[in-house]
Amino acid sequence: MRKILQLTAMPLLFASALAVTACSSPAEKAAENVADNIEDQADMVRDNAEMVADNIEARGDNMDVKTDGMDSAAEEKMDNKAAVVRDRAENKADAMEDKADAVRDNANK
Repeated sequence: MRKILQLTAMPLLFASALAVTACSSPAEKAAENVADNIEDQADMVRDNAEMVADNIEARGDNMDVKTDGMDSAAEEKMDNKAAVVRDRAENKADAMEDKADAVRDNANK
């Protein structure tokens, strides 16, 4: 019984996957590639901003030579700058992802 179920289920699964793939026009595939590239760029924006923010925080850590557990004003200022870098990058990356979604939506109309 299990073997029969596997033998009938596999061709149906394959056929449905093939049908979904066959529905994509060249324009839809091209739009999907464009959208994927935009999303990859958004990821790079986030990654680069994270590196920049980490460097800013490291510079701030170097400004505070005390090991009292309290941040100096200079270190706090650098931490705030790092947070701004992260926030701006996140907003930019979100906008890029929205653009990628719009590319996909326009291709599917």
